[in-house]
Amino acid sequence: MNKYYTPREDGENEDKNKRKQNRLIPLTDWNKFHPWPPQGGLRHLVFNKEKKGFAQCVRKVGRRVLIDEEKFFDFVDQQDQKNDKV
Repeated sequence: MNKYYTPREDGENEDKNKRKQNRLIPLTDWNKFHPWPPQGGLRHLVFNKEKKGFAQCVRKVGRRVLIDEEKFFDFVDQQDQKNDKV
């Protein structure tokens, strides 16, 4: 047993230690998981992430560019809603 971890009867520690993990997909591997958008379109979004509002979907680890899958589809839904209002 870890001396820094004290289990509690009410389960409070379990809630703090659980963190939802979104799948981060390397930009170069995106099309292994999803057919759309093509890699060039995704690179365009990453390059213009501040203008397009795509920054929330991008994580950089060193030189590697990762796309948060859940946030990407949230972004697509937001764009779709914007287009419906026009």
